[in-house]
Amino acid sequence: MQEKNERRSNAARTKATREALIGAARALFVEKGYADTATPEIVKAAGVTRGALYHHFDDKTALFQAVVRAEFEAVEEEITAQATGNPKDTIDALMLGSKAYMEAMRAPGRVRLLLLDGPAVLGRLTLDAIDKETSADSLRLGLKAAMEAGEIKSLPLGPLTAQLSAMFERAALGVSAGEDEHDHLAVLEALLTTLR
Repeated sequence: MQEKNERRSNAARTKATREALIGAARALFVEKGYADTATPEIVKAAGVTRGALYHHFDDKTALFQAVVRAEFEAVEEEITAQATGNPKDTIDALMLGSKAYMEAMRAPGRVRLLLLDGPAVLGRLTLDAIDKETSADSLRLGLKAAMEAGEIKSLPLGPLTAQLSAMFERAALGVSAGEDEHDHLAVLEALLTTLR
């Protein structure tokens, strides 16, 4: 019994340490950027040892990748929560997902992490793979459902998902730079409607 409690306690400590590192790193990456954030700062902010950092992550890049994955997962959760409400049809579900994406990208620092530093640090292929495993899959599944329901044209799913995803990213970058979110959503809605 004691061994089971020790294992649970170790698992809880491991999880807490990992979460502390990811949280501290996220805050510093948002504040200073990836390049200007040093691992000793992360360790100090997380309240752990340097050894703990390297026990959980190979290097700063691996830690950054964990931060990025957590951000993509948070975006996906927000999209899924909004798009699975009570849409009228699949186009409406896609629009609800579009609005949820724009809202999710308003989280402080998220645009910097996912759309600016992410591609520069991890490379587009790695970032796209993480995106595909998390938030982009919501878009792909929504488009697939719309095609299967006969509500939009049947088009190659991969390229359609990639191109629409790029439009969403550009809209999020624009909004973060002060452009009107409603204008971007109106354009996205018009483009999605043309797929009918």
